[in-house]
Amino acid sequence: MIPYGRQDVTDEDIAAVVAVLRSDWLTQGPAVPRFEEAVAMRCGASRAVAANSATSSLHLACLALGIGPGDLGWTVPNTFVASANCLRHCGAVADFVDIDPSTLNLGVDALEEKLRSARRAGRLPKVLIPVHFAGLSCDMAGIARLADEYGFKVIEDASHAIGGRHRGQPIGCGRYADITVFSFHPVKIITTGEGGMALSNDAVLADAMTRLRSHGIRRDAAAQAVHGPWYYEQTELGFNYRMTDIQAALGLSQLARLDAYVAARLRLADRYDRLLADLPLRTPGRDPDSDSAWHLYVVRLEDAGRRRAVFEHLRAAGIGVNVHYIPVHLQPDYQSQGFAPGDYPVAEDYYARALTLPLYPTLSETEQDRVVIKLHEALA
Repeated sequence: MIPYGRQDVTDEDIAAVVAVLRSDWLTQGPAVPRFEEAVAMRCGASRAVAANSATSSLHLACLALGIGPGDLGWTVPNTFVASANCLRHCGAVADFVDIDPSTLNLGVDALEEKLRSARRAGRLPKVLIPVHFAGLSCDMAGIARLADEYGFKVIEDASHAIGGRHRGQPIGCGRYADITVFSFHPVKIITTGEGGMALSNDAVLADAMTRLRSHGIRRDAAAQAVHGPWYYEQTELGFNYRMTDIQAALGLSQLARLDAYVAARLRLADRYDRLLADLPLRTPGRDPDSDSAWHLYVVRLEDAGRRRAVFEHLRAAGIGVNVHYIPVHLQPDYQSQGFAPGDYPVAEDYYARALTLPLYPTLSETEQDRVVIKLHEALA
């Protein structure tokens, strides 16, 4: 089986993890802040807060921004459910903005139109969560312009996009967002097994996320001088969202190969573009303002009615194709909230045609050729 995504774990990664296993720290110890500092420096951000998953990081980001019951938050339907669920975990109401048919990211024109209507109705969002689908940055400059005009905060869901760039700057630098979230799931660009990280240039937000990931507890030197060095205080209700040193050691080792991983993904994506040019499908869009991290390579079939047959033909041939994503508003839980088919037609049309092909740094050209041959067979 050729999977759609696969981690690359080297002997250096294993040695880094073994060193932690032989140390005095297994949970959150010195490796976690080293990993945080390395990612922050790599992305040009002031602070980074590691967590046990990107889902947890999204939740922490919403809480740090004060999202709560009665608030409104918007994201896109073309994403994994966590991008919307983080709002609901805070008691907020999640809503969606349709996608751009070229980039498959949040459509800035659709956002502006929805904001105008929301202003007239007195129902503006408190936060927007744009998602950098497949590793390609959204139009963050356009989003930031609207955030200034309409007064909402921005959380970049960059779970697919560490190592990518937008307008010449690393994704995660915080130029256009209050908080940026990365994922380190095994199929992402680099992995910690499970894990996530939230980056921010706002010390107040970073401090809040740091407290909330560890039960809302803080250790204050002045209070310890009075009560004793063991003293700590729970100042708010938090969670156990901590990353372990085992995970951080793996992530720190992988980070050294981030540029090489992104370059390998780009080379394979360019090769797919050439090899699939004569097929009745649409290859991924490019954006001159952004360098994608190429987490996914998603094609759109011209004939949506053939998608299932093509999917099953490839799976039967040992090609682990997938589909990203079922639009969130079509999930039964969200339909129970009042959403329905037809609400976001661009995302729905994309979903009906979408097919994710294998893409990962260790995918060989021979394996890629096999994928292409089987796709030609399926579409013949």
